[in-house]
Amino acid sequence: MSELTATGVTTVTTPDVDLSALFAPRGVAVVGASRTGTKLGSVMAQALRAFGGPLALVNSRNPDPAAGLYPSVGAAADALGEPLDLAVLCVPAAACAGALEDAASAGVRAALVCAGGFAEAGGDGVAYQERLVAAARESGVRLLGPNTSGFLVPHRRLTASFVPGAGEVPAGAVAVVAASGGVNHALAFLLADAGVGISLAVGLGNGTDVDAADVLEHLASDTSTAAVALHVESVGDGPRLYEAVRRLTRTKPVVALVVGRNDVAEFAASHTGALATSWRTTRAVLRQAGAVLVDDERDLVDAVATLSRSRLRPAADPGVGIVTAQAGPGLILLDALRGAAVSTPTLTEATQARIAGLLPPMTFQRNPVDTGRPGETFGEVLTAVATDPGVDVVAVYALAELGSTEQVAAAATQDVPVVAGLGGRPAEVRELRHQLHSTGVPAHLSPSALATGVAALVQDARLAHRAQHADEAPRGGVAGLAGRSWDEHQAKSVLEALGLRTTPRRACEDEESAHEALDALGGPVAVKLLDAAVLHKTEIGGVHLGVRTHAELDDALAGLRAAGASRFLVEAMAPPGVDLIVGAHRDAVFGPVVLLGLGGTQAEALADVTMRLASLSTAEAAAMPDELLGAALLDGWRSGPRLDRAELAQVLRALGAQLLADPGLESIEINPLRLTVDGLVALDAVITTAED
Repeated sequence: MSELTATGVTTVTTPDVDLSALFAPRGVAVVGASRTGTKLGSVMAQALRAFGGPLALVNSRNPDPAAGLYPSVGAAADALGEPLDLAVLCVPAAACAGALEDAASAGVRAALVCAGGFAEAGGDGVAYQERLVAAARESGVRLLGPNTSGFLVPHRRLTASFVPGAGEVPAGAVAVVAASGGVNHALAFLLADAGVGISLAVGLGNGTDVDAADVLEHLASDTSTAAVALHVESVGDGPRLYEAVRRLTRTKPVVALVVGRNDVAEFAASHTGALATSWRTTRAVLRQAGAVLVDDERDLVDAVATLSRSRLRPAADPGVGIVTAQAGPGLILLDALRGAAVSTPTLTEATQARIAGLLPPMTFQRNPVDTGRPGETFGEVLTAVATDPGVDVVAVYALAELGSTEQVAAAATQDVPVVAGLGGRPAEVRELRHQLHSTGVPAHLSPSALATGVAALVQDARLAHRAQHADEAPRGGVAGLAGRSWDEHQAKSVLEALGLRTTPRRACEDEESAHEALDALGGPVAVKLLDAAVLHKTEIGGVHLGVRTHAELDDALAGLRAAGASRFLVEAMAPPGVDLIVGAHRDAVFGPVVLLGLGGTQAEALADVTMRLASLSTAEAAAMPDELLGAALLDGWRSGPRLDRAELAQVLRALGAQLLADPGLESIEINPLRLTVDGLVALDAVITTAED
């Protein structure tokens, strides 16, 4: 759970999460079970037949103890003489709260509710969900659902799911944590098709009690899980989800798919009863926590399949060596990796000389290395590339003439893993993939899938390196900002106190003082309406730029009076440059966050922004510009100014620290923050408080 301290800092206290009764129960009871028919109770009873522990079928309406149908969970537990930890409730929504209370009285410690008709349906469903949650809280039973298709724990032969074929998903090292039961099963089937087994696959449904953070905390100590696929639709407790992912990624990679890039809020509400969380903010926070981000379910499968078998050591910029037996697929692979900003360094002269002795001269040998065909020296070429000092992982692609898979496996080391891509007849490539998987080498069936897997390895290593080099969040700030309104002049004084640069300016009460300011500052100047209540001055004609003479100033002042100005700000014009927007605000889900984007009046339309939690490190802040589509504009584009990442990091950290230090502060925005040849200059500033 998260708490807001007196200083405004959101702290996260992570309770010990014990979900063993849910995912490792000693015994299971199906409430509402029947031996025949297609109803949920019958289907769930059949799905759980393979469970190795005690399985009790409960039907209060038609009990038949002689046939194994008990009138209550308590009666079943007494008859079996075994503890029943998990109750799978297969009764209508209106009856679920009572069924849970009955199960709890018999010692059940966890419950799964698959039925729908709760908050997602509206109407009476809201009350049904409230009663169910209250019953769970009063009894201490951990509740998964409602409105989910359940979960799988294949290595325990526990299939608490009504989806056909779910029990056939093989055991393995990937855990799926999905907001949706449908997505949970879809990913489990896709992973199985990719030759990857499942340690746990769970759909959260309405997530009324057990949520993603709970399951992630559980997985942190789960020895059967090597990597986690996370699917997110909405977030209830943002700080706790961040902390759960951050803790987990210290030891196990997490790959996250966040839904909601476009407007899906109405459908999301009908699906689980929750509103869609901000897509941008959620992705940014998960990345900050160390999760690898993907854009669709296919990439999620390819990424987590790779990371479940290999994980690079933390590195600022891991290098990828490419070996291909066919030039065309190699080009697809190289293009995809470079599009993902993955480094493919030129091999050293020594490595090239070694490869030249193994391959004919007409092949490309600098990286990628094109072998022409995988001949007898293929394994030696792989080893040569893997031992190059600039290579941290090798990506190899070949059609199904790869030859001995031992050649590929032999080239892989603990420090430099190999990831393979295969093409050819389906049966043949699947057999080769199986052989490679058995040696610990991830294998994919297309160049694009191979690129996705390798890019995930690189992204994970970069995030781990950034986490290792994180410094403490900055402390302090300007005291007493809350409880009053701030005009632009006052807001810029706050920025100056935080160490940010502004241009010389004067606040003017009338036209006479404005003319005095022009004389003191010299032209050209910007002349602005000065009023704390006006946040977007340009929209009402409240800004006049490039004023040089007193006559021009009179015209500007008259225009500002017409726009409603009673006070003016006269400010020296800044040199030209690239305009950014930076700010800090309180997100409804995640709390204080900082934002960076391309600025100016077009900022809202362009939406080229990235975000982080406000307590960000210098390394995190300095890396934010890399995520902007217009990042090239900040690196000396056409002889323009070049961004000092350390200076920008100082600005972002200072704004974040101010918001963390002042609970009554809602936001600080600088738009634009101009990048000039002399550095960063704040040209406009807005401070809003809770009162505003």
